[in-house]
Amino acid sequence: MKTKILILVSSLLISISAWGQNGKDVPANVKSSFSQKFSRASGVKWSKENDKEWEAEFKMDGKEYSANFDNAGTWLETEYEVAVKEIPSAVKATLDKESMGFKIEESALSETKNGKAFEFVISKGETEFELSIDTNGKLLSKEQLKEEDEDDEK
Repeated sequence: MKTKILILVSSLLISISAWGQNGKDVPANVKSSFSQKFSRASGVKWSKENDKEWEAEFKMDGKEYSANFDNAGTWLETEYEVAVKEIPSAVKATLDKESMGFKIEESALSETKNGKAFEFVISKGETEFELSIDTNGKLLSKEQLKEEDEDDEK
């Protein structure tokens, strides 16, 4: 029993140490760009999306955000969750039409240099779709998400 507890505590300490390293490894120009764009952010947690991109998760104005930057510090995208009541009527009309019989699992507002769009994950049973709708209510994309193979879950 003591061995299990020791292993658990050791694993936890290593995990915390590794998580903290991500913030230390973020290039100074990325952190600087982030601070300039999101000066009111709090609770910032950094992670590396891939070899060329960093993601900051943080809170601002009572909402949870994520923002992505490339290695040069160029802002790529910001997302934050939105409540259904915050969705403009034109977007809601398109969403209702495209998701009839589906449940809204996630709703977010995404902003890139090309503009803003609402993104939704909808589900019905095992079937899930991701929808992207511009701020005027135009459907930009509707893609079925891969269903997890039951063997992968075991």
